[in-house]
Amino acid sequence: MKGLSAFFLLTFTFLYTSAQDLHLKKRKKNALAGKEFAMLISDSSLSLSDREKIIFKEIKKGNVPDFLRKLVKIEVDWISDQKTNHISYYVLPDYFAIGTNNDFFYVPMTPILAQKVANLTKCSLPTKLLVDHIYKEAKIKLAPQPILPTKEMTTVRVFIAHTDSILKQLTPLLASHHLGELTAGNKKDIIISNKIYGESTSRVVIYGWHKLDGKAIQPVFNKHTNTWADYSHGIRLIQNSIYINQKKTSLKKALGDVEFCNVFSDEGRIDNPYYPIFKSY
Repeated sequence: MKGLSAFFLLTFTFLYTSAQDLHLKKRKKNALAGKEFAMLISDSSLSLSDREKIIFKEIKKGNVPDFLRKLVKIEVDWISDQKTNHISYYVLPDYFAIGTNNDFFYVPMTPILAQKVANLTKCSLPTKLLVDHIYKEAKIKLAPQPILPTKEMTTVRVFIAHTDSILKQLTPLLASHHLGELTAGNKKDIIISNKIYGESTSRVVIYGWHKLDGKAIQPVFNKHTNTWADYSHGIRLIQNSIYINQKKTSLKKALGDVEFCNVFSDEGRIDNPYYPIFKSY
């Protein structure tokens, strides 16, 4: 079954009761809340590299809200050459944040840091196709809230302002929903793609920020270098371990497979589904 003429039928079902946990240390009771941590890294004298070292250290300590620790299961029935393949994988219910359920801060990252966090948690970043899947099945869909582009868009001050604006949208919805339900529309995604390595210098590839009509504001874009992080960027993690016909495998293997890559990618095989990490960063 190596041809690309297979017929695809995708259906999605969420089973919250069987969701797996994010691979992280338990959060300490005296850990900083989201706004406190955001203020800590808002010091303008911090270099980007130093700021991201502080963020990574905080994540390694487990300072992540409880609602983000339960991954959401997605099940896919994929029909190829008249054979039904059952596929399941787990995703972060919202974009990565630091703090508590009551006080959390969405933390934009460069792809360098995002990849380090993915490695730490035994996860991957999503593809464009997975971003579309996740948005389609999200229980909570938030309208994007762009901020006028300025030089300030890469500052923590604007990161905080954007978190606050999202929380104003989200809070009223929690009367009929709960934290931990699949949420989308609030950020763009840093994605894995063949376009990561398509230029002479390393790039970040971004996509998404779907409007309520389902159309993405941001097409696939790789014109920023890999040291770019602005307020609109979100980190959505996908667990590395996936299941095909109840057999455990990895997302990396599936993306490199001529047949199964089409379940997860709309650009064919992705043989290097990760960002390069530099020791100095």
